Amino acid sequence: MELLGIDISIILSAAFFILLGTFIGMLIGALPGLGAMIALILLLPLTYNMSALDSILLLVATYQAAEYGGSISSITLGIPGTPAAAATVLDGYPYAKKYSPGKALGYSLLASTIGGFFGGLVLIFLSAPMASFALKLSEPEFFLVGILGLLGVAALSSKDKIKSSISAVLGLMAGTVGMDTFTGAARFTGGSINLLDGLSIIAVVTAVFAISEILSMLHGNLNKRHEIERNNLKVKISFKEYREVAKPTMIGSTLGTIIGIIPGLGPGVASFFSYSTAKKVSKSKETFGQGNPEGIVAAESSNNASVGGALLPLLALGIPSSAPIAIIMGAFIIHGIQPGPLVFSQEPALVYSIFIGFILTTIAMYFVGRALTPRFARILTVPTSLLVPIILVLCIIGVYASKSLHFDVWITLVLGILAFFLIKLDFSVPTFILAFILCPLIETSLRRSLILSDGSYSIFVTRPYSVAILVVIVALIVMTLISNMKKKKKLNEDKDVNF
Repeated sequence: MELLGIDISIILSAAFFILLGTFIGMLIGALPGLGAMIALILLLPLTYNMSALDSILLLVATYQAAEYGGSISSITLGIPGTPAAAATVLDGYPYAKKYSPGKALGYSLLASTIGGFFGGLVLIFLSAPMASFALKLSEPEFFLVGILGLLGVAALSSKDKIKSSISAVLGLMAGTVGMDTFTGAARFTGGSINLLDGLSIIAVVTAVFAISEILSMLHGNLNKRHEIERNNLKVKISFKEYREVAKPTMIGSTLGTIIGIIPGLGPGVASFFSYSTAKKVSKSKETFGQGNPEGIVAAESSNNASVGGALLPLLALGIPSSAPIAIIMGAFIIHGIQPGPLVFSQEPALVYSIFIGFILTTIAMYFVGRALTPRFARILTVPTSLLVPIILVLCIIGVYASKSLHFDVWITLVLGILAFFLIKLDFSVPTFILAFILCPLIETSLRRSLILSDGSYSIFVTRPYSVAILVVIVALIVMTLISNMKKKKKLNEDKDVNF
């Protein structure tokens, strides 16, 4: 049966997975310590047996909803459900205690919805122009763009830049495991046929994010149980009340989208930057941190707007700008689709369906949030001792179901233990994952470039676009070095003062 030339079964299927992703994302986002990454990792194995459109919309809806879900525990408990919701705590929790948690959640939900719409519109209107520009690029530029993405993440995702760089190298090494696509030689397989296709992306991301987080939770108080005031949790906000905070909402939406586009930043940076900007321009800046709704909407609109912004470089350039987007990129790869400028000509129906679906995920988030936020808030009372075994079992089932290989389960557990210690030593997990995801692009583009130039590296400095990207790379390195020098100088000055 068709409606306007579109199979109704496809519409119903997409709608179902949008609602499912919204429900799961909001639920897991609301639980402290879990967040968007865990939600995406748990769902990624399910996408093997789904259509490309359904799987991508499922993950996008989950990501969107998890960013709002993080505000639920931030406002009701004062504990961020996601890293991006840390800025929401500053005014959300005081407002909930002083006035009404339901009203604070109302501000958060509406701001998240507006931010999601804004990011979606930017994604829709700028993806095609950016993709058209990207078609003018060739292998040298794609190699340099991949390097730029790595440097951006390495420079911003850890306090220790050397350890971030090491994380990037380890990620690139992990990405080279398997059969060399140019020569057919086996690399770093140890003679195992299970590694000829390389490390499973599902096994790696589950290990690095989920298993390491489970181990961290085991180190905490497993019997910890949050208490929550169940009264006054109904999400409500009047138009007049929200009109008073329209300005910080637009500030958050604009800055969140821009920051989401830049590799290595993401919702966490977007929310704090938008919060501080809204505070600077506010007429009542002295009340920030004491329950000012302007702080809530600035933070919440930005982290949802950054989702649409982050999808822009993925679709237009094939470059994931953050770890969650790298997971969504995995869904493309699983279905044999390489995101980038060519996807607009090779899979136009898929791309435009994703655009429409993104807007629908934002609408679904609003209505599901209105209906279920009070119930999600009550689920926060579940003790950690129940969450840990449930999450562990789901992770193992998901990894095994992806390829039906026990080998992948063992890889997940071993890598998870290694990732746990690396995190404790302040190595950068997001940098590792993005390096792992970008490795095929970087390696293939580099080797093809050298083939085109007969082994000459001059190809990277004789093309106008390559030179422009190199200038940006050099500028990023210089800025990072200057920032490190300033921090060391300030640290030395503080030591002198103490003496």
